[in-house]
Amino acid sequence: MPSPDTRSPDRLPSPDHVLSPDGAAAVEVRDVEHVYGRGAGAVAALGPLSLTVPEGAFLVLVGASGCGKSTLLRLVAGFEPPTSGTVRIGGVEPVPGRGAGVVFQQPRLFPWKTAGGNVELALRYAGVPRRERLDRVRELLGRVGLHDVADRRIWQLSGGQQQRVAIARALAAGDPLLLLDEPFAALDALTRERLQEDLRKVSAETGRTSVFVTHSVDEAVFLGSRVVVLTARPGRIALDVEVGLPRTGLEPDELRGLPEYAALRAEIGHAVRSAA
Repeated sequence: MPSPDTRSPDRLPSPDHVLSPDGAAAVEVRDVEHVYGRGAGAVAALGPLSLTVPEGAFLVLVGASGCGKSTLLRLVAGFEPPTSGTVRIGGVEPVPGRGAGVVFQQPRLFPWKTAGGNVELALRYAGVPRRERLDRVRELLGRVGLHDVADRRIWQLSGGQQQRVAIARALAAGDPLLLLDEPFAALDALTRERLQEDLRKVSAETGRTSVFVTHSVDEAVFLGSRVVVLTARPGRIALDVEVGLPRTGLEPDELRGLPEYAALRAEIGHAVRSAA
């Protein structure tokens, strides 16, 4: 694990070291502030905040309720523009439904379609030829641990299985960025842990840039290659730490048993409590 001084915000890699080949970072947030409402009823939700995410990173945003985590994710997804500042994905302004797959706390699947049908629809919108879709559906469902549910209706699936389908559907679009807004919050502890393990494996296999929102410090350390702690509203960066833990080669219990894991969890937990 890197020493504390190398993980401070002042010692993060310079922008020159986190750019894609065409010169654009995967995600770039510059001097962003976001306010809900106007006049006396205005609520400052976020910022000022600047953040650069390199390609292939798994960034986790963690903090207390109301600190602006989900707001920041919505700005990156393009669901709403920031009040001030700029947000760019791959160097361009985000457009909803383009450039980023989004997984919400609830799966939001089409109930009249099968599990495979939900994934197939995403492939169709992504321009995948019809003759290739069946194999791709099987591959994507298999990637999230669902090898035999393609023909099942959504109501026949458990909550954890539905969330796996939602992740497979987001991966199907082929977007370079995956945004996940507390996707496991409503699940039981065992299912949540299994999905964390699956998502970590998928991230290592695909190398896709991801931004993940959570309240859980343990989830942040387990999933992230980098963790950002936000302060109480309006959300600003309280801690920005690189997670120098192996992404492959260790079983989940081995990873959680590392002294470095415990040290990071303690550091980030302290930052969350202090920032709240």
